[in-house]
Amino acid sequence: MADEDEIREQMIDAFEDADYPISSPMDLVPALPNGPGTKFESGDFSMTAMELNTKTSGGDFPYDEPEAFVDDIIDDLKDQGEL
Repeated sequence: MADEDEIREQMIDAFEDADYPISSPMDLVPALPNGPGTKFESGDFSMTAMELNTKTSGGDFPYDEPEAFVDDIIDDLKDQGEL
């Protein structure tokens, strides 16, 4: 089973260096350590940034901080039964 807090922390760490405010998922790519292939993993959960972009609504842009963006992504993953 995935640890939601661990996934949240990994995402915040990966997205925090983006140039905020961000207006689309593409604004995050330069900040990701491995680009779109950056993986978020915990327990049986494993998803790349690219997969997040295709499997979630992508959020409600613009975002002024990584925490708000990650909260929306986590909520979307939970709604879809991924977490």
